[in-house]
Amino acid sequence: MSAITQLNSIFQEVFDDPGLTLRPETSPSEIADWDSVAQVKLVLAVEEAFGIRFTTEEVTDLHCVGDFVTAVNKRKGTPA
Repeated sequence: MSAITQLNSIFQEVFDDPGLTLRPETSPSEIADWDSVAQVKLVLAVEEAFGIRFTTEEVTDLHCVGDFVTAVNKRKGTPA
């Protein structure tokens, strides 16, 4: 299963929106509830789901779904 597919499930759960469909360019401006609290929930949920830990620098660079995909792939050693 690709990172974006797994992320889509995580985002659907965090935002309680089973119809949510992500694209790499999806950003907080497109999801009304994606605020700083949701960002923390997303980071924690992604770390748990993938069994990884992001650095503070990586977390500050998470501005859209594509950034999450890149960070997950980097941590997992998976090519982008």
